[in-house]
Amino acid sequence: MKFDKEEWKKKLEERLLEKFSVSLKDASPFEIYRALGETVMSFIARDWYETKKEYSKTKQAFYFSSEFLMGRALGNNLINLGIDKEIQEFLKELEIDYNQIEDEEEDAALGNGGLGRLAACFMDSLATLNLPGQGYSIRYRNGIFNQYLRDGYQVEKPETWLKYGDVWSVMRPEDEVIVNFGNTSVRALPYDMPIIGYGTKNINTLRLWEAHSIVDLDLGVFNQQDYLHATQDKTLAEDISRVLYPNDSTDEGKKLRLRQQYFFVSASLQDIMKNFKKVHGREFSKIPEFIAIQLNDTHPVIAIPELMRILVDVEGVLWEDAWEIVKKTFSYTNHTILAEALEKWWIGLYQEVVPRIFQITEGIHNQFKNELAKLYPNDTDRQNRMQIIQGNMIHMAWLAIYGSHKVNGVAELHTEILKNRELKDWYELYPEKFLNKTNGITQRRWLLKSNPQLSSYITELIGDAWIKNLSELKKLEQFLDDEKVLNKIWDIKIEKKKELVEYLRETQGIDINPKSIFDVQVKRMHEYKRQLLNIFQVYNLYQQLKQNPNMDFTPTTYIYGAKAAPGYKVAKGIIRLINDVAQIVNGDDEIKDKLKVVFIENYRVTVAEKIFPAADISEQISTAGKEASGTGNMKFMLNGAITLGTLDGANVEIAKEAGEENEYIFGMRVEDIDELRKKGYDPRFPYNNITGLKQVVDALIDGSLSDLGSGIYREIHSLLMERGDQYFVLEDFEDYRRKQREINRDYKNKISWAKKMLKNIANAGKFSSDRTILEYANEIWDIKETKIK
Repeated sequence: MKFDKEEWKKKLEERLLEKFSVSLKDASPFEIYRALGETVMSFIARDWYETKKEYSKTKQAFYFSSEFLMGRALGNNLINLGIDKEIQEFLKELEIDYNQIEDEEEDAALGNGGLGRLAACFMDSLATLNLPGQGYSIRYRNGIFNQYLRDGYQVEKPETWLKYGDVWSVMRPEDEVIVNFGNTSVRALPYDMPIIGYGTKNINTLRLWEAHSIVDLDLGVFNQQDYLHATQDKTLAEDISRVLYPNDSTDEGKKLRLRQQYFFVSASLQDIMKNFKKVHGREFSKIPEFIAIQLNDTHPVIAIPELMRILVDVEGVLWEDAWEIVKKTFSYTNHTILAEALEKWWIGLYQEVVPRIFQITEGIHNQFKNELAKLYPNDTDRQNRMQIIQGNMIHMAWLAIYGSHKVNGVAELHTEILKNRELKDWYELYPEKFLNKTNGITQRRWLLKSNPQLSSYITELIGDAWIKNLSELKKLEQFLDDEKVLNKIWDIKIEKKKELVEYLRETQGIDINPKSIFDVQVKRMHEYKRQLLNIFQVYNLYQQLKQNPNMDFTPTTYIYGAKAAPGYKVAKGIIRLINDVAQIVNGDDEIKDKLKVVFIENYRVTVAEKIFPAADISEQISTAGKEASGTGNMKFMLNGAITLGTLDGANVEIAKEAGEENEYIFGMRVEDIDELRKKGYDPRFPYNNITGLKQVVDALIDGSLSDLGSGIYREIHSLLMERGDQYFVLEDFEDYRRKQREINRDYKNKISWAKKMLKNIANAGKFSSDRTILEYANEIWDIKETKIK
């Protein structure tokens, strides 16, 4: 976009007068932020309209995801429009601090973890590559939650990102649809967010649905002065789009989750079908020629029976013909190996919430059951374990595989595990359906935006082609022995560490040493991700430093950031444990200059943009075979952090690309774990035989650490010692501790360490979401580049 300073100033002044009745010189930072956002929206309006028009003529991909973790939009949009520096300079001339303006924007509360951030990166790549694609999800009014710490415990408060509306959303009431449940109906009101590609005029769309009641007020009940019940229907309807992943530990929570899933896929499919019919009429056999729908994990899999309902019940298509259309239209991404994350629904609940969808699901089940009987007449065990409905449960992953033409894993190791173990039956039946699509991240947000210092230096060394083709980074390898370059890479890292130090001082009152090693683990809090292994090692290290104050040790800061699901008691206990250890370590005057423990409150995209560029060590320590891919590992790598990890998920490919000698790989491999399980694993063996481990584990129950009477530490102790340590925390402890000591020694050699950093940056090219999306486009969706004129 060309930047005309006078035109921008005029538009800004107009917006401020229209919306707030203030001049530019008198406007508050919030008012300027809103006016700036609206000005951007006005400049892109024509291109957005033209993009939609062009895409309607060709095949499009529709990405169904329960979450899109977008982060702030202003800075990213200005970068992708190519006017970020001009805007900052323009505001500076007006004596306006751009950073203050950017800080007025709340993170869009539409996601939680890697699943949602991957979806957001994919949206950026689709637009940048001029590919006809659109996202669909829910417009969560209160997101997942804002996290606060009280006495070391996680406290959840609602995210209120929409309290003043959202400048980046456009309401589309003309596209409102009705979603019918068993005994009620709700209005689905769409809001469109523009997805601006880098260096292109194409503007893609993320459509988000907000739930509203058919009638907001029962006036008769209100006039009887029963005010609570007069708005009951409105409240129940709006609950559907209120919170991401509501606590589902009760039946009511489960019903709400199912309503959410059905609400968003039904609204989205009605929308897609309406637009298809505008162009192609009733030629429904052409649907797979013009529509590809990607199911991002099992949350949106109810879309398969819903499309069958629309085709059969609404449009009168024969069942057999409708099923052929459905299979060719859908594809499914599996994001997990964890059995508990492969969604299953109790049929009684399903019947109550979506009775017609249950009937159709049952029809699909019976159809497949008959196919299995013909395929495996002498193997009833196989027939039974592959059935979609087993006992009283509907297996959504089985429904997804049966109803899709492609099924993909998200890292090479993950896909192989799916094919050879978790989904072995299915792979043997449908080998042509299975393929790998290693995840990726957008370098525009995770390097260009979050690390301008490193971005500028890379461009100085090799040009700026890497911004749209990340494999260009390979050219940096020519500088691996150039000490001037290595020193500069080191200096940039120190600068980013100082920025994080300043942020933590301002927001949490924590002071840390920027010259210490920043060892970082930021991700969802979950037992398989093994934050517990990390904090055990830190506590053991603290004890060693107390016993031997003069030991040779490079000062280290251990940084954590994570939210635990509201109903996940053990995960919340681990957060408490980290903060308990932090209190002991940080409060010890003998240790404070050597060791520090920091838990960052309310981890989110905006904070992540400060953390990834500042990290020295990327903790990717999940139990081998449990992490599907990970994308945080890629963001760290791109910013020059070294991976300390197991050979799990995409860590395998990171080590392969940059060389295992440039990472710190530890722990059992998948095959080692399989072997140990066969032999029988007894956690008491490492507990009794690894120096210092018994003392760490016993601290959970001997009073050394305090859970303030909650009993959660005793439960964690029981999970390890009495219930089998299923994530092998104790078994991997010694190898993990050994790698930590290696890191501590190696960091002293500045040039050698900087060379590892540069080697990682130079070999991060594979992990661009542009590469991933091109693979989806060519091998799954069959969509082509469509540039607007």
